[in-house]
Amino acid sequence: MDLQYLLDFLRRLAANNNTAWMAEHRADYQRARAACTELVRQVLAAVSPTDPDLENLTPADVMFRLHKNDRSQRDPEPYKRRMGAGFKRGGRHAERAGYFLAVQPDGMSWLGAGTFWPWPAMLAAIRQEIHYSPDEFHRLRQAPELLQHFPLGLEPTGPQLVRPPKGYAADDPDLAWLKLKTFGVGQYFSDSEVLAPDFVARVAAGMAAARPLVGFLNEAIGG
Repeated sequence: MDLQYLLDFLRRLAANNNTAWMAEHRADYQRARAACTELVRQVLAAVSPTDPDLENLTPADVMFRLHKNDRSQRDPEPYKRRMGAGFKRGGRHAERAGYFLAVQPDGMSWLGAGTFWPWPAMLAAIRQEIHYSPDEFHRLRQAPELLQHFPLGLEPTGPQLVRPPKGYAADDPDLAWLKLKTFGVGQYFSDSEVLAPDFVARVAAGMAAARPLVGFLNEAIGG
């Protein structure tokens, strides 16, 4: 698993993010993609035996394309500066909470867990579950094992509504959480951490620590 080559390729891509350069370095891309695929395969092998949601998934089910799908007219770069995967039952685009791993140079590699910018119906369901089961929600978001891997936890200062969501009182004790538009935790890894022998084990441990919170979100969503 040549993660050093993957980091080096992504660093070169960031400096030459255009289709002409990619065409000239297609073989380099394939080698970097193979390294990322092997990383994802090893993560799946580490987590799937204890997580039924991730059983039978393959790297092809969960890996994201390098090409941007949502590029605006102001974005001249056709390619993402990272490679990664979304580990969820049903694959990377399933409308569920899950886990997200991205490899990006210069300390920007990232592991996330939860649901980031969920669809309105998913968001409404999560808010309702927090309102109905606040004690469980707070227990899970403050779990010591979760915070060991994701020290910032689930922050109430993330993207949020200006006013209370429809149907909730302005004096609701959990208003700070009900106003959130995204529900996830994350941690960054330095390049040296990505290259360390225990990187897959750390990713797997972080996913395991976040599993109860992810399960709460999926139960709310109906999965």
